[in-house]
Amino acid sequence: MAGLIKHFSDLEVYRDAFRLGLRSFEVSKNFPSEEKFALTDQLRRAARSVGANIAESWGKRRYIAHFVSKLSDADKELHETEHWLACAVKHEYIDRKTFEDFRSEIASIGRRLGAMMANPEPFILKSVSVRTKPTSDL
Repeated sequence: MAGLIKHFSDLEVYRDAFRLGLRSFEVSKNFPSEEKFALTDQLRRAARSVGANIAESWGKRRYIAHFVSKLSDADKELHETEHWLACAVKHEYIDRKTFEDFRSEIASIGRRLGAMMANPEPFILKSVSVRTKPTSDL
């Protein structure tokens, strides 16, 4: 976590997850048309959901459990993305090198999500004290 994080898009893991979604979309353009409503849509949905869930976790960072839950959803979608890519390589829609490149990227994102889930405190909003009385009588 280098630098001040003011927005989810400042998170390197989010940017990498976003690129994963873009790459998955691009590679799936070459899948056969009969896979349009099966493998293609499933892969695209899962891959795009990784970044979306990281973004949602940012909005839930007031509470550790909510933040971690959304990161867990991102990790789940990451695993699903890997599954669909494994299907694509098995059907020879992508080559083994492309699959291994995706797996390496997925593993990197997964490690960082795991680290965030294991130590969420640096990302959690600090409590703001709410005043119930004015500070002066003006």
